[in-house]
Amino acid sequence: MPDQLPAQPAPKKRPRHLMDPNNLQRETIRSRDNGPMHLEPVQKWVLSALAFTTIIHLSVGLVIGAMFISEDRMDARVGLNVIAAAFGVLAVAAARAIHQKALFSWWLLIGIVPGVVGLVLVLR
Repeated sequence: MPDQLPAQPAPKKRPRHLMDPNNLQRETIRSRDNGPMHLEPVQKWVLSALAFTTIIHLSVGLVIGAMFISEDRMDARVGLNVIAAAFGVLAVAAARAIHQKALFSWWLLIGIVPGVVGLVLVLR
């Protein structure tokens, strides 16, 4: 029997948690009801939350910076708080744009909160 070829081992089965490059599929997660839950709404919420919190951090940083400017430069302190309010409005607008909602709405008033709080802290 020396003429027989050695038996080749069976190919290893790929674990289920790894991607199969020969069988690419868009992932959908089945919800407990009958319809599939798509990944796109989750991505929108994550992206809008990241954009909003990042820009709001910038706005709050401007307010904190305005508090550390000397008191004889009130114009700079007020100016930084106005810029902080503008960035707050941009944060809300960015979150609404990601969800494809109308940009101009009453929700934009939430964005001026950091600037108003900063003005109260600076002017007291």
